[in-house]
Amino acid sequence: MAKLSRHVTEFLEYLEIERNRSDKTTRNYHFYLRRFCDWAKDPSPEKITKETVRQYRLWLNRELVGREGGALKKNTQNYHLIALRAFLKYLAKRDIPSLAPEQIELAKQPMREVAFLEGDELARMLAIPRRDAEGLVALRDTAILETLFSTGCRVSELSGLKIDQVNLHRDEFTVRGKGDKLRVVFLSPDAKEALKAYLGARRDPSPYLFVSHDRAKGGREETGPLTPRSIQRLVERYAKAAGVTKKITPHTLRHTFATDLLLGGADIRAVQSLLGHSSITTTQVYTHVTNKTLRDVHKKFHGKTRAD
Repeated sequence: MAKLSRHVTEFLEYLEIERNRSDKTTRNYHFYLRRFCDWAKDPSPEKITKETVRQYRLWLNRELVGREGGALKKNTQNYHLIALRAFLKYLAKRDIPSLAPEQIELAKQPMREVAFLEGDELARMLAIPRRDAEGLVALRDTAILETLFSTGCRVSELSGLKIDQVNLHRDEFTVRGKGDKLRVVFLSPDAKEALKAYLGARRDPSPYLFVSHDRAKGGREETGPLTPRSIQRLVERYAKAAGVTKKITPHTLRHTFATDLLLGGADIRAVQSLLGHSSITTTQVYTHVTNKTLRDVHKKFHGKTRAD
């Protein structure tokens, strides 16, 4: 029987060719599965048992150190187990004897706390580029912030957009998200106007929607798109200038987009589609901060028995 590492290589090729997973996803699976192979001393698949997995989980929880020191976070431990479970599903599909994938249960995690911008924080932040930046950079940065809030796009989705993908007549366009899935996103009037102003002022031939503008080159040479890291630094800078003390990233604007919709009364299934979540469970992380029904119940009934 072939060693586990050989099957892992074939599994990674399967992800790349048949499943069309992204390079990042394939690299992550490679990292987690290589770690398991090294820990287990590269056994053959039939040697993997429930006890093997139990011992591995103990090792992840007790021995490995996280980036910030201390024990590995539960969600990171789960990433290891998710990769292993996906690999075992692949083995089962190929009729290679091993542990059944359903035998692996993920560790229970505390509910994730979602950070989002309050209305006044968002307004202050959106006003900063118009006030502090100059010319084309101000127009670009305003368009970036407005588009992030209007569409709920991930920064990786936003950075790769091309001008011809964005339909300013229909106020909507299609993005390719995680798992190569397509979804439609929509532009608010503010986002549409910000994009029209920015694109109207552009004189470069670049096909990308958001680019750097080098004053030394006069803004006329073709350039590639802004990187996700550049957009992240931009968002952090404007949040700080707006006096927002909590950590703000482009993903915070995605959280703000979802929270704003739910507070406005949007159906959670619709929000799931707008965010591009495969599972409603992922979207439900927002409900503990946006449950309007519970807010109304509290306001209507709380304190009625209190004496004056």
